[in-house]
Amino acid sequence: MEIIDAIILGIIQGLTEFLPVSSSGHLELGKAILGESKMPAEGLMFTVVVHFATALSTALVYRKDIVEILTGIFKNKWNEETQFAVKIFISMIPAGIVGLFFEKQLESLFGGSVVFVGYMLILTAILLFLADKAKTTNKPVTFFKSFLIGIAQAIAILPGISRSGATISASVILGVDKSKAARFSFLMVVPLILGKIAKDLLDGAISMETQGIGYLTAGFIAAFISGVIACTWMVQLVRRSKLSYFSIYCLVVGIVAIFSGLYL
Repeated sequence: MEIIDAIILGIIQGLTEFLPVSSSGHLELGKAILGESKMPAEGLMFTVVVHFATALSTALVYRKDIVEILTGIFKNKWNEETQFAVKIFISMIPAGIVGLFFEKQLESLFGGSVVFVGYMLILTAILLFLADKAKTTNKPVTFFKSFLIGIAQAIAILPGISRSGATISASVILGVDKSKAARFSFLMVVPLILGKIAKDLLDGAISMETQGIGYLTAGFIAAFISGVIACTWMVQLVRRSKLSYFSIYCLVVGIVAIFSGLYL
């Protein structure tokens, strides 16, 4: 992989991790357009590195929140911060179950099925439209709602369904305050990303090698910087009810993907 390729892919990962357009869906469309042979052979290690970068970008944007949560947990009291941490854990359960027991079935969906991705992008467009039209409230994330949001996150494993779009939309549709919905959506993915990286390392799926350190570093920096920008921007867009723009984008791309898959 060339350095410039790593930078471009890192920027794409950083942006699509937070913007509700589905990074996995765009990757599948990229495979269909470019062909599998054009995708980098070092994809697994690179993917782990850029996902770690986006997890760190989330931690930077919400650094004050994370410090407060950790401080509250260490106090060993049933305070607001400890309850929030428990809600994060509850939200991870659905995706954890799906990842552990249905990994092979999910992998079969990541095979360049453009039509399937197109339909999922349209579903994402619908979710974003509904969330954008939802009434503004001041309600927090409850324990039960955190589980339902977690189900949305598990469904978003499908290529074409945006993780941030699905979780934020589910939160807002459930009546959660939009700023709190974005905060919960971005913080709930950090332990999942770190957990997945740890699992891959322990299983031997990836190995730490110094080979290719140049393109890995370039991809990491690009993903981290673009992730910080996208995360900050997305929080503002959710608060201002500007998700309809992404809804239109996903709808158009979804229709084009279905048409191209069926007729081209």
